[in-house]
Amino acid sequence: MDFLQREDIVGLLAQTLVTATPLTLAALGGILCERSGVVNIALEGIMLTGAFIGFAVALATHNLWLGVLAAIVAGMLIASLHAALSVSLLVDQIVSGMVINILAVGITGVFYRTFIESSTTIGPGTLAHWNIPGLSAIPALGRIFFQNQFVTYAMLLAVVGVYFLIFKTKWGLRTRACGENPAAAETAGINVYFVRYANVIGSGALAGLGGAYFSLQQIGNFLPNMTGGRGFIALAAMIFGKWNPFGAFGASQLFAFSDAVGSRLQIAGVKLPIQFLGMLPYLVTIVVLAGAMGRAVAPAAVGKPYKKS
Repeated sequence: MDFLQREDIVGLLAQTLVTATPLTLAALGGILCERSGVVNIALEGIMLTGAFIGFAVALATHNLWLGVLAAIVAGMLIASLHAALSVSLLVDQIVSGMVINILAVGITGVFYRTFIESSTTIGPGTLAHWNIPGLSAIPALGRIFFQNQFVTYAMLLAVVGVYFLIFKTKWGLRTRACGENPAAAETAGINVYFVRYANVIGSGALAGLGGAYFSLQQIGNFLPNMTGGRGFIALAAMIFGKWNPFGAFGASQLFAFSDAVGSRLQIAGVKLPIQFLGMLPYLVTIVVLAGAMGRAVAPAAVGKPYKKS
């Protein structure tokens, strides 16, 4: 109770929003995929690859913006591999995603130890904080929403953009049709393969940007497996959010809040094992998924390979 009385609630909420940035971006990517009928378990591997490529390019060019762009492009390329395997070659989508995750861990680890770990080049630093003029001075809300770095601002815009794309545009209607009944969508003249490819690659761009958060916004460095399972937590946020961008954003905030609380408890010197505090977001994920399963209804054709007749 004393901890709660002393705690800076606004600061905690601001930290929660920032911590939720990669979760939300990956969850939005998962929504694009699953709304079109493709399961993307590879979000973890895509984020890790984006984090590595983004940092490597920023380190080589001393340009953070090129690093961010490289992370997005890397995410799209890895997602293209997942699309080719699961959409064109009809490989089981779960297997395809797990293969990419394993591949990402192995390749980034090898290249890190070979080229980055022993590098003496000065790091590129982290993305600068942008305080939005006028808005950043708003009490409480200004500190939470308008005193952040680029990837966090991009995440907030992406939530609105993905919602508008899926529920307010013709493309979104076609995407949802492919996720519910691809055969009927094909009959109506929709190219199911193209729609699924485009959405999977789009998910790669979002997850790659989420990867850039870790290496270019959070610490300005790359470490092996630095995503720490956040891609899987993002999938849980997507399910708990019922495949809705705003729902996924809210679920990501819940998971990030548990993470932020754990960090603040450590700083406050609460007498709990540090390992237990670090487990909080994962425990919350398990509890939430246990409660959500059976209540959240996925798109009818998600995970089912489609072969044009």
